[in-house]
Amino acid sequence: MTKWEAVIGLEVHVELKTNTKIFCNCSTEFGGDPNTHVCPVCLGLPGTLPVLNKKVVEYAVKAGLALNCEIASYSKFDRKNYYYPDLPKNYQVSQFDLPIAKGGYLDIEVGGETKRIGIHHMHMEEDAGKLVHQGTIMASPYTLVDYNRGGMPLVEIVSEPDMRSAEEARAYVEKLRSVIQYTGVSDCKMQEGSLRCDANVSVRPVGTTKLGTKTEIKNMNSFKALQRAVEYEIERQIEVLEDGGKIVQETRTWDEAKGITISMRSKEEAQDYRYFPDPDLVPVVIDEQWVKELRDGLPELPDSRKARYVEQYSLPAYDASVLTAIKEMSDFFEEVLDYFPQPKVVSNWIMGDLSGLLNANQQELTDSPITAKQFAELLKLIDQGTISGKIAKTVLEEMVATGKEPATIVKEKGLVQISDEGELTKIIEEIIANNPKSVEDYRNGKTAAIGFLVGQTMKATKGKANPGLVNKLLKEKLQ
Repeated sequence: MTKWEAVIGLEVHVELKTNTKIFCNCSTEFGGDPNTHVCPVCLGLPGTLPVLNKKVVEYAVKAGLALNCEIASYSKFDRKNYYYPDLPKNYQVSQFDLPIAKGGYLDIEVGGETKRIGIHHMHMEEDAGKLVHQGTIMASPYTLVDYNRGGMPLVEIVSEPDMRSAEEARAYVEKLRSVIQYTGVSDCKMQEGSLRCDANVSVRPVGTTKLGTKTEIKNMNSFKALQRAVEYEIERQIEVLEDGGKIVQETRTWDEAKGITISMRSKEEAQDYRYFPDPDLVPVVIDEQWVKELRDGLPELPDSRKARYVEQYSLPAYDASVLTAIKEMSDFFEEVLDYFPQPKVVSNWIMGDLSGLLNANQQELTDSPITAKQFAELLKLIDQGTISGKIAKTVLEEMVATGKEPATIVKEKGLVQISDEGELTKIIEEIIANNPKSVEDYRNGKTAAIGFLVGQTMKATKGKANPGLVNKLLKEKLQ
């Protein structure tokens, strides 16, 4: 039995999908040439004045409501003072003691059990620029600075320290991303930095309530990296303590290649930042009626949609959970049903072959050329007996690669299923003649031997034989 318990809290930065930055009209478009989306305001040059983008407040309120938070009727912006090369004005405009939202929660599922993770608060702030290293931060010979990201609108969502394992931490961020994506206020693309996560990790003896000294891990750009980094840090801290050492409060970075966390700097406390109210920005006063309108306008969120799938489509809870985890996949599923209303069949093909292909290609569904109507046409070809399920996998690969219609691919490649009894009978008679041992086994009661003969028939027809008809004809011939 383990003697230690991990305590994990997460700080998740979510970039809001507005057209312009939080305090100026610079573009928020991703991927521009370095330092082309900048102006005196987002660089903080002397004499400039920020003007709050109302859309940022609207999106922050929507995110807060979706996370079950209480929306503050009065909040304000503060200056968080620190020097860093990607922050030329030496302070970040953020919210300190009066954030826009607080007291929310998210329910996660781990190991078949549901657990509620508290959300302490959510605040709005501007992003800093980006430091571009050559290789890892620790080994880079020099660093470049791109200020395009400076002034991008963020919300920082700070959880309670309610997680007890790396698996729970990963489940929390996955669920958070799902909920935020459903609201439409962010695309939450970790690979583009629009969702970034810092983990605060400590350990303590099982049965105690006093928190241990925590470390903060930065630079995790995937769910897998988050889980591995937290797992490593828990084990590292336990080893240090069991060897008689002490944990130092510090910021650490995750080295993906080496699979270890590395010390970067000592961790600052809130008082180190010398927060004070930003004198250039008026307080944010939010009308209750506006909050009600935004609440009423929220779309169906993943938990609600999952419950509906179980109720409306009689799907297993697991299927409903997988399908609703990513909004684009869930929307795709429902659109396919408009053309092919067999929910379980559609679910199996989306969760299985389609997801497998996209993962292998490192593609998002929205990056693939395949449409819901095309996918439904493929399933219709199987349902009508035009192609076998095995051939359908080949057709699907071609569809994902080229975006061609399934019927076109079947015609071009001559993949129509063989359902002619006469043609199949001739092939089966040949298979039986060439495999006397399997025939004898089957006739001696080893019924599984027929599987080999079916496989040989499918191989001989290059997968185009109708599997049901092959089984029927084989059994008739073997009697």
